[in-house]
Amino acid sequence: MARGLVLCSQTRTIAKLSFFLPYPKLWFKPHCHHHPCYGPQNIPSARVFCHCVSSQTLNLVDMAKYNEAFSRRMAMAGIKHHNRIALGVSGGPDSMALCVLAASWKTEGLYGFDNSGKFIDGLFAIIVDHGLRSESKDEASLVGNRVSEMGIRCKIVRCDWLNGKPKQGHLQESARDMRYKIFQDVCMQNQISVLLVAHHADDQAELFILRSSRDSGVLGLAGMAFTSQVFSSHTNFCNNDWKNHSVLLVRPLLDFSKEDMYKICQGSNRGWVEDPTNRSPLFARNRIRASLGNLLSGTFNSELQAVISVCRRTRIYVDQICNSLIKQSITVMDQGFAVINLKTLNPSKIEDICLSKFITLVLQFVSQRQRPIRGSTSKLLLQYIRTIPCKTSLTAAGCYICPAPGSKGFKALVCCSVDCPLPSNAESFHTFSNVEEEHCFSDELEQIIANGKSYSNNNLVTNSSQAQFLDMRSQSVLDEARRLDVISESTHRNIISLQREEVSHFKSKTDEVASGCESKQGTEHIAAFLSEPLLPGQTCYFMNRFIISWKLSKEISSNWFRGEPLSLSYLEGDDHCCCVNEDEMVAKVRTTIDADWLYLAKLTKLPHSDNFEATRLPLTVAARKSIPVLVDDHGRLLSIPSIGFKHCPCMKASAVFKPRVPLGGGHSSFL
Repeated sequence: MARGLVLCSQTRTIAKLSFFLPYPKLWFKPHCHHHPCYGPQNIPSARVFCHCVSSQTLNLVDMAKYNEAFSRRMAMAGIKHHNRIALGVSGGPDSMALCVLAASWKTEGLYGFDNSGKFIDGLFAIIVDHGLRSESKDEASLVGNRVSEMGIRCKIVRCDWLNGKPKQGHLQESARDMRYKIFQDVCMQNQISVLLVAHHADDQAELFILRSSRDSGVLGLAGMAFTSQVFSSHTNFCNNDWKNHSVLLVRPLLDFSKEDMYKICQGSNRGWVEDPTNRSPLFARNRIRASLGNLLSGTFNSELQAVISVCRRTRIYVDQICNSLIKQSITVMDQGFAVINLKTLNPSKIEDICLSKFITLVLQFVSQRQRPIRGSTSKLLLQYIRTIPCKTSLTAAGCYICPAPGSKGFKALVCCSVDCPLPSNAESFHTFSNVEEEHCFSDELEQIIANGKSYSNNNLVTNSSQAQFLDMRSQSVLDEARRLDVISESTHRNIISLQREEVSHFKSKTDEVASGCESKQGTEHIAAFLSEPLLPGQTCYFMNRFIISWKLSKEISSNWFRGEPLSLSYLEGDDHCCCVNEDEMVAKVRTTIDADWLYLAKLTKLPHSDNFEATRLPLTVAARKSIPVLVDDHGRLLSIPSIGFKHCPCMKASAVFKPRVPLGGGHSSFL
């Protein structure tokens, strides 16, 4: 353990540093004020366990003020003291401050410690060891010990980089994605519905500068949501019902500054770690953080937060409009596509920003790819949706849009594009025991969201006159904010300077490269078989949207096609009936191909086809492509459950459309 004394010039305190090296397993209990205890020239290769001890009389920190503000934000999110909560903890001052406030809030209610008497009931910390540095395992263990000392039960999870560790250029993004995946998985395993993370006001300021340097619009400049519903990559089976597990991600510290984080740690006598990678100029956020360091105080800070606040109110307005448009004009079909009623939508009466967000939500739902839609693609979609009646088709963002059959162009059908990357492997469901089922289908999360919505309803933006910066890019937003006296001339000038500084570092990729990469990904999975057969009684999740299962029954249903045995051989298989012993019968799942529909068309011309109406469904060729079918191990068609077609009278097959992320993206709040 190497120790040293460094003078903190900005705080006039003497800093005692503990540099953690890979080999020792000691924790130095630090005491620090509200600034990092080292400059760039003092950055070690490993994390720094740092705390400053004031050389003057230590000013008492008003913890009651912070606890009250935290409690107010939890109430705004709809969270009660009895709700089970997870904390995303890195060990830095932000997450340690979150632990302090969450522990205090939890124990101030009627709910104290669990039966062990050691840990606070219903509070759980998740520590992710990214495994990107040799000493990270020991550091995570040390952080875990500190969190446990606070009475918070914790779990340390080490990242498993199956495809190798991320490269430097994608390090922070990849680490973040992995971290949130682990957060969701651990929450699901422990049946926790709420995840708190420690983003604060300074993080919002950094994101504002970053996005404005990328010429983001007002929705992007609104920053991170206060609450947002995020959906797990796992789907669960509980009490004979299929549910997608979701977690309410809450950022209760958005009203707090970075300085507040240090003060909270100081006031509670808690140490933290400083990660030197957070000061590396290789990453955009770090560069912006360094540039903001001398500005985030006084007038500049308050005015920058004021601009963000105005953008957030506009975001609330746009979200309200989109939710209303979805309810009025969208019909979701059981076959996995959506129909937009253009007459009801009346797009000519809708602001561009609201209409663009609306169509983005619809396309993200159908494709189940949560990528933003920007630039020329967004303009093309706006032009298409405003043209009534629509007479052409369009492929964009993994979707195919065309006039709905029989609508004379007054309805638009949105389905997965033929080139949309559809997963070719199935997922097993997580089936819970009786004890887990009891919590699984409880309405805890629904109640929390309902509580939060009731608070949000008091803060609705009722009309466009209350929403500023509509349809403006970043430069126009800043100019308008200056005109409205939201920011002063000096703040306007400083923000523009920060933008330009970051733009000089930014190297954008061309649209051609991006679209080329997407096109390359797009066709690799279409019409592919599942790698493993689906046995009778098993259930799988196909294409991120269909829950598929089948079994044999002694009862003969009425909707089977009484075709001749030879009609089973359109893929040149053997001419025998598919009704065999259940132990010998297997099924495979794939997407529909053209031969399936040509085959169905032939079947309708045969005798005894009165009960078969599949070919009369108003489906375009593209819409048919994403419908799953069941075939036997010789490739012969067994069933198309989505349209009620099957050959075997004893077969009961189902394909229920259950996308991971619901239409509209789930609950979110930008309060």
